[in-house]
Amino acid sequence: METLLQSRDQLVYAEVYISDMLSLKNIFLQSQTLQKLNQNFGVPFLLVKKKDTVLAFATLVLTEKAEIAFKIYESNLTEWEKKNFIFHAEHYFKKKTTANFRNPEQLKSSISRMVSWLNVG
Repeated sequence: METLLQSRDQLVYAEVYISDMLSLKNIFLQSQTLQKLNQNFGVPFLLVKKKDTVLAFATLVLTEKAEIAFKIYESNLTEWEKKNFIFHAEHYFKKKTTANFRNPEQLKSSISRMVSWLNVG
């Protein structure tokens, strides 16, 4: 009988929790070379980890036309890993129906509150 071994380096996709915010904030600030978060940080909804390290996250943002979209911020993903994460984020984005995913005014308010809260600490 053949046994399949799972690699400890396997990517894990997960919803974002408050406990993840410091890691996400650091990825964003490093990728944007900023000292403080801005509106482009958005409202994170999905992340990818390898072992216990967060490598990337998808975040809800508003486009210039005030449409809801998502953006990926990452550190150290291969091209294949990034494409795979984008695929997962697109699927998750399409199936969610909560206000932040469908109501631009709600998302705008949520982004402002999130950025203000995270910039305090």
